[in-house]
Amino acid sequence: MNYYSTNGKAPIADLHKAVVKGLAEDRGLYMPEEIKILPKVFFDNIKDMKFQDIAYNVASAFFGEDVDPDALQDIVYDTLSFDCPVVKVKDNIYSLELFHGPTLAFKDVGARFMARLLQYFIRQEGQHEQVNVLVATSGDTGSAVANGFLGVEGIHVYVLYPKGKVSPIQECQFTTLGQNITAVEVDGVFDDCQALVKNAFMDEALNKHMKLTSANSINVARFLPQAFYYFNAYARMQEIVNCKSLVMCVPSGNFGNICAALFGHAMGLPIKRFIAANNANDIVFKYLQTGKYEPKASVQTLANAMDVGDPSNFARIINLYSQNNKLTNEATHHRITNLISGATYIDEEIKEAMRQCYADTGYILDPHGACGYQALADGLQESEVGVFCETAHPAKFKEKVDDILGIDVEIPDRLAAFMKGKKQSIPMTKDFKDFKDYLMKQ
Repeated sequence: MNYYSTNGKAPIADLHKAVVKGLAEDRGLYMPEEIKILPKVFFDNIKDMKFQDIAYNVASAFFGEDVDPDALQDIVYDTLSFDCPVVKVKDNIYSLELFHGPTLAFKDVGARFMARLLQYFIRQEGQHEQVNVLVATSGDTGSAVANGFLGVEGIHVYVLYPKGKVSPIQECQFTTLGQNITAVEVDGVFDDCQALVKNAFMDEALNKHMKLTSANSINVARFLPQAFYYFNAYARMQEIVNCKSLVMCVPSGNFGNICAALFGHAMGLPIKRFIAANNANDIVFKYLQTGKYEPKASVQTLANAMDVGDPSNFARIINLYSQNNKLTNEATHHRITNLISGATYIDEEIKEAMRQCYADTGYILDPHGACGYQALADGLQESEVGVFCETAHPAKFKEKVDDILGIDVEIPDRLAAFMKGKKQSIPMTKDFKDFKDYLMKQ
């Protein structure tokens, strides 16, 4: 499978190059030249399949031409050593619990898959040069990537995160690991961290000094495996209600997760429509209303992992529905809004959603999942069944959840273990020169 850039000015890449480089030479995001439609028999039998078997079929369609089948199966089965159940919350609203991985967040799958795939290519090459992974995080990406790559030979990870803008537990999950993980505490917001990563990829001197790639969802090996979740959700829902009008609601920040879901839809996954649930960072919500994409500085909210003012993966969504920029902006907007609607919630609305859901059902939402739940509660039609992504365990935001709900959320043992470690981080300004100088000394 070959990959082209969303900006259309970079050379075509194979999977190896797309994974190792992360970002195309023209600063665009890589897109597969072909999206394979899965056969009808796969969907006919999907409810009888295990999560790992479903994922292997999807992974084969994405990566099967470029990775040995046995190796790909090993990567998939190693990545998915846990399940992601669908849980009924109330009436026709269900939660897809994506927090059963090592760091209790949905990004565990993409991070672990990419780590194993990158290691596969390194071993295949027999290369000895260290690969340096740069990742910007607004919360859960950093912990998922750090733990997914922890101890992987030949790879060093630099996690850039905004100072004071991630939860204490999230911070513990990537600042206490040591080994091949370095945490970089940036005096700025997530968009500043993301800009540092993108500028690093474009800097000629830095790229001559060290081999760089990204583990953000800009990397095809990070975002595409998240499509596994939606095929599994469809399978589990067929077991429960055999519904034909299934709506998927995805809390969205950098739009990698919903982008993967849309790729699944393009492969034939029979989801009726999608809802992108935002916090106060409503750039894509406004695009859906007006057809104008106007990025701006992000604002800090209760749902911090969604605090993104210029979501990278939206370029992939535009490219997907514009047929690689062959359609007009108006035609592209029409195709997108026929399938995707939006919702946006300020902090007080998120808190109220958490309180109301807990009072009505006893189900504990984290602030991000609360956006998804409320979007379904507000927008689901009578004939539809809705599934929202609960993207992280509520204990990852314990202080906020306890305060809002007046409860004491139990911290799982895996999270408690991270909190016993000692913080190790490198302070950094948001000036690229300072970041470059630091990397040039490594």
